[in-house]
Amino acid sequence: MDGPPRRGGRLRDFAIGGVVGVVGALATARRPRRRSRRPSHGPAGLAAFEDAPCYLEIVGEEALRYREAGGGETPAGTSKPT
Repeated sequence: MDGPPRRGGRLRDFAIGGVVGVVGALATARRPRRRSRRPSHGPAGLAAFEDAPCYLEIVGEEALRYREAGGGETPAGTSKPT
């Protein structure tokens, strides 16, 4: 490693790096784009899970436990009509 400095070493490395970068950019640009797995008309984000059977089952179980426990206070008032 400790030898006489070579002329053009850095320039050659710069040129090779530039060529590799251009080839990579061209390869990326020519690659076909993949379509999303999610249908465009379907719900996005957390809304996509609200109709899932596992989510509905958990919500139903929580509602049942809540009713069995006698309900309780909610921020809007009592859950039981008076």
